[in-house]
Amino acid sequence: MLQPESLPALQSALARAGLDGWLLYDFHGLNPVAVGMLELPGMTTRRFFVYIPRKGSPVAITHAIEQGPWTGWPSNWTKEKYSSWRVLESLLCSLVNGKRVAMEYSPGDAVPYLDRVPAGVIEMVRSAGATVVSSAELVSTFYAVWSDSQRASHERASRAVSTIGQQAIRLAGSRADSASPLTEYALQTWIKERFEAGGLETDHGPIVAIGPNAANPHYEPTAKNFATINRGDILLVDLWAREKNGVFADQTWMGSLGAPSERDSGIWKAVMDARDAAISLLRERIKAHEAVRGGEVDDAARAVITRRGYGDNFIHRTEHSIDPRDLHGSGPHIDNLETREERELIPGVGFSIEPGIYLPGDVGMRSEVNAFMGADGLLITPSDYQKELLVV
Repeated sequence: MLQPESLPALQSALARAGLDGWLLYDFHGLNPVAVGMLELPGMTTRRFFVYIPRKGSPVAITHAIEQGPWTGWPSNWTKEKYSSWRVLESLLCSLVNGKRVAMEYSPGDAVPYLDRVPAGVIEMVRSAGATVVSSAELVSTFYAVWSDSQRASHERASRAVSTIGQQAIRLAGSRADSASPLTEYALQTWIKERFEAGGLETDHGPIVAIGPNAANPHYEPTAKNFATINRGDILLVDLWAREKNGVFADQTWMGSLGAPSERDSGIWKAVMDARDAAISLLRERIKAHEAVRGGEVDDAARAVITRRGYGDNFIHRTEHSIDPRDLHGSGPHIDNLETREERELIPGVGFSIEPGIYLPGDVGMRSEVNAFMGADGLLITPSDYQKELLVV
């Protein structure tokens, strides 16, 4: 967050990057980075800018009728007011003219999770005389990193999610031969009830899917659209939850209700080996004190699946940033397929590793663990992450 105590570190980073400042912009919550960095008490419905200079005090440009959310703005920092667009643009020009500023902008939309400022606003800032560059590295360092307490919260949630995921598959197996086998929707409901009983919250889901449905990576059962879980099915359970105001734990567990076929065992082995290749690359680079980027980790996982003959069936990135506020965060992603993720995985950031193989109308499998770049090395959660198919 932008606070007096965090300002020196922010300004040091701006100096190292050769930037004159970081210009935050938001309108109606379009930019979660600006919202998260400021954590204003209340929603703003008019445009605002906050300029964090390399030297000196931050400046906020705020609308005259929306002063309530800015009551906590430090009294020794500047707060300007505007009503008309003419005054807004004049104030902006006085701040950024001739300066090199970072904004939540990704050239060519290379990383959509960074591309939060509308093109028209970028044009306005450039017309004010500024040179605009991406705030990518600033977002990683000051928005996406976890605190020690957030890491601890994630680890607690991870243990609970792991237990519930494995129990869910075993429960489905125990009911498969009964007169009342579980449906995907019923098992989804059971998982939600376990979350609530354990003091965990989730934003949607989870995904519970038997083979053909699991071949759709974003399938989700509903009260009107679900399948029954029977003996012989491959079962995917993808679930995510967090403590209140904590960091999400996001995992996928795979089960086989009965002995899997040789083909299905091979698919699982390819997915597991791809996940482990990503983890191995991270550990090797950390041990050697070498930089590693999200796109490189994606390449390592994807190469394994491609060698096994399923490259065309791995249709999504190896996966996503998990930042302190969002499950699909704005920090570095593990991706060189959907986006051009070239940011370094720096100490303090967390992310998901989730390779998958999907045969349309037949079967889908993936394995998901979470990783955290700790000062003490790489943390993989859950600690008991899946090594074999859960055969029930």
